[in-house]
Amino acid sequence: MSYSVGQVSRFAKVTVRTLHHYDEIKLLSPRGRTPSGYRRYDDADLDRLQQILFYRELGFSLDDIASILDDSDVSPSEHLRRQHRLLTERIERLKEMAASVEHALEARKMGIQLTPEEKFEVFGEGYVDYEDEAQERWGETDAWKQSQKRASKYTKADWVEIKAAADELDRRIGAAVRGGVAADSEEAMQLAEDHRLHIGHWFYDCSHAMHRCMGEMYMADPRFTEYYEKIVPGGAAWFRTAVVANADRAEAAQA
Repeated sequence: MSYSVGQVSRFAKVTVRTLHHYDEIKLLSPRGRTPSGYRRYDDADLDRLQQILFYRELGFSLDDIASILDDSDVSPSEHLRRQHRLLTERIERLKEMAASVEHALEARKMGIQLTPEEKFEVFGEGYVDYEDEAQERWGETDAWKQSQKRASKYTKADWVEIKAAADELDRRIGAAVRGGVAADSEEAMQLAEDHRLHIGHWFYDCSHAMHRCMGEMYMADPRFTEYYEKIVPGGAAWFRTAVVANADRAEAAQA
């Protein structure tokens, strides 16, 4: 049997545009065509698509996926063993995260406030140094005062939620850059807007003008640049462009 691009889109829960893109970059070129030139996918194509989506879910870039799937020295059984290992690692990580969330829920029930040690646990090495420096640089600003007022009421569960939301934004940035999304596209600007709203929701009122200044800082301050470069090479410049484009769009709409 063979299937149309629309049918495969529904089967796999991916967009037709995504399937067209996979074909254009030769990652998944369907074996069949109708007399009119329309794509037709067979069972082998669907098997390859399943492999692609599996590796995408685990965060692999499209280039890496192509290299993995086109390696003639790797048998289908070896692919399955690799996937089993990767899934097992993901399951263990999710178990750890679930345990952390359960602990956070208990902390919330008991009204436990976040201690410096717990901040280190949640945010990792270097957090206390960053907090001290931030206070020294911005301690007299209204934004810092507003942030401190809000943060003083947060429990460990709140901080776990904040960190999880920030990690998800970082994951989306990495996926967008690896996927070739243009930094001034609608998708990129929406990601920048979600980042701005995250700051406004948890810390302080962040205008588009203020967010633009933050975007410039991602390239001006080597530590911020390093942070985004660790997420994905080119991430700092990409996200700075997305933030500025989003601010430009918002300010143009208000003009």
